[in-house]
Amino acid sequence: MKKVILVIMVMLVTPAIIVAQSFQLPEYTTFTLPNGLVVNLMEQKEVPVIAVNIILPAGAIYDGEKAGLASLTADALKLGTKNYTKTQLDQALDFVGANLNTFAQKEYASLYAKFAAKDKETILNLVKEILLYPTFDETEFEKEKNRALVAIDRQKESPRSIIPSYFDFLIYGNHVYGNIPQGTAASLGALKTSDLKAFYNANYIPNGSAMSIVGDFSSKEMKAMITKLFSEWKKSSSDKDNLASKPLPKISESKVLLVNKDDAKESTFYIGSQGINRNNPEFVDISIINTLFGGRFTSMLNDELRVNSGLTYGARSSFEPLKYGGSFAISTFTANETTEAALDKAFEVLNTLHSKGLDEQSLASAKNYVKGQFPPKYETVSQLSGLLGEMFWYDLDKSYINNFQKKVDVLDLKKANEIIETYFPKDHLQLVIIGKASEIKAIAEKYGKVIETEINTYPQM
Repeated sequence: MKKVILVIMVMLVTPAIIVAQSFQLPEYTTFTLPNGLVVNLMEQKEVPVIAVNIILPAGAIYDGEKAGLASLTADALKLGTKNYTKTQLDQALDFVGANLNTFAQKEYASLYAKFAAKDKETILNLVKEILLYPTFDETEFEKEKNRALVAIDRQKESPRSIIPSYFDFLIYGNHVYGNIPQGTAASLGALKTSDLKAFYNANYIPNGSAMSIVGDFSSKEMKAMITKLFSEWKKSSSDKDNLASKPLPKISESKVLLVNKDDAKESTFYIGSQGINRNNPEFVDISIINTLFGGRFTSMLNDELRVNSGLTYGARSSFEPLKYGGSFAISTFTANETTEAALDKAFEVLNTLHSKGLDEQSLASAKNYVKGQFPPKYETVSQLSGLLGEMFWYDLDKSYINNFQKKVDVLDLKKANEIIETYFPKDHLQLVIIGKASEIKAIAEKYGKVIETEINTYPQM
């Protein structure tokens, strides 16, 4: 009989120390066409795909008295061109499985495309058609405008989708950052194709715009292709008025914008004030503190308003930085009967942030979380092309990416508490509440001077 010898080996394993890898921005080249168009080219050959991101100085800040004009103009770029009807454009994109979208937000308009590398010539020719030769077909325009009007009407049923515009209106007043990107039913209904053509001619210009292309291509060949395709884009002969750079209004008192929605069963609210520019040198530090305060599920706000008190299903805070200003807001929603308790709790958590500050353990947790979340933001060709566009628009250099982890690591407790005092507002806070005014007006009056309006109506400031 054979003897079986069993050997048991015990290994003592030291717990692994998890260190976030330092993310470095991949190399890319930049050149500028004679018409002023800036072009960024980044080769990423792992997957045979290309992404294009184009940023243009054609956002809602240029709407003037015609709210929604920038947004509708961007949407209408795809309604037909000199050489393609809308149907032909749609079929050409569908045939090769390409995605191409146009849109406008507060500061700029954008065109985004993603497609197989083998189809680059076809799609870039379509991009040229859409950007340089839109026709704004009257019949297609009326259909698009009606779709936009339906979307505006539906927003009345979704306070969380419309409240950011009310908040910006309260924070920025008559500054162009207070413009309403999606427009109103009245402003959209009055728009004509002549308005879109005038807006396009004034704002869809190569100088002040940037095209960022990331993916599987040769930079030398792509440069030649882009130069040939887009050199005929006419440069603007006059400098644009930098409307957004004008001074923001000073906030000297607490105000409440109460937006009545008669059938509301809950109150949706924002609490906040003006915030920071996107190129603020302490942007990373501010992001770390906000992560801890209201930027993740285990934040101070969510713990107090959801986990500990059950007043809401979720609460968060965010900085929305722009080129020349920005906003900070605490946002959540709650049942009508718990509106006052939820508001009081939100103010209490903000006051606690200021009065008690942070401790070493919570700061370390937030820093590790931010470092872990950073690299996945820039993995795909789409994400990288968007990043290059963002860097162009906000005048960011490579150091934002390449030194990110170092900036996170050097933030200490003393600096963190200084950041709280400097950038997290505590005085003259502004409040927007969308809910049933007859039930919550008396509550709203606790927090500042009340301005009342109806859902989908914006008062004069």
